[in-house]
Amino acid sequence: MSDGAVHLDIDAGLASVVFDRPSARNAMTWAMYAQLREICERLRTQPGVRVVCMRGAGHDAFVAGTDIEQFREFRDGQAGVAYEARIDEGIAAIEALPMPTVAVIEGWAVGGGLAIATACDIRIATPAARFGVPIARTLGNCLSMANLARLAAAFGRPRVQRMLIGAEILTAEEALRCGYLAHLVDSEGIDAAAADLCRRLASLAPVTQAVTKEALSRLLIQGLPDGRDLIERSYGSADFREGVSAFCDKRSPSWQGR
Repeated sequence: MSDGAVHLDIDAGLASVVFDRPSARNAMTWAMYAQLREICERLRTQPGVRVVCMRGAGHDAFVAGTDIEQFREFRDGQAGVAYEARIDEGIAAIEALPMPTVAVIEGWAVGGGLAIATACDIRIATPAARFGVPIARTLGNCLSMANLARLAAAFGRPRVQRMLIGAEILTAEEALRCGYLAHLVDSEGIDAAAADLCRRLASLAPVTQAVTKEALSRLLIQGLPDGRDLIERSYGSADFREGVSAFCDKRSPSWQGR
């Protein structure tokens, strides 16, 4: 398994963050999550950076979740609690960036990739983009309270229920209609549209942007209930172990409800 990489390039006030593992649709490895957190910590104190733009390498995916092979290492529900806490830290690091963040989405933004895109302030995509968290069909795990809250705020509860309980994948058109996406742009024009958006954001008042981002983040996470018991139950289940095995063996899982 290639560990992949998350690259950072800074030019004239624009920070470009690229998830680079196109052979696996940019599915995130532990190393990539660590690199993303390190990049966000660097950007928080990087002078002169006015906008951060995140996108996946290639044209097939933004980020197609977390690499499932890594879940073979999990032995009990506490491993799931630790994993979700690690994901929460990474997503919170994106939200904590004081400058505007833009997600440019081509192809799949699912699972952890959807969480990353949702943590960004503004999202644009091509018509081929797809959005979802189909874990009820694939792995049998769950999300943290914080990530559920982010998705519900961005998509609305009914769509989140469809994505998580019904394992539906949403089209770019539906994501645009509900306001999750700011714009849909064809693949030939997506680079220019992203550049134009970043330039416009960079021209606006940075203090207003920073305090507004922080205020919205506080509103979102204030008073969230503790969901560690739910995460432990899900990741500690026989169904989760079956889901991981079935996914890696390229077969359909046999759910037992335990």
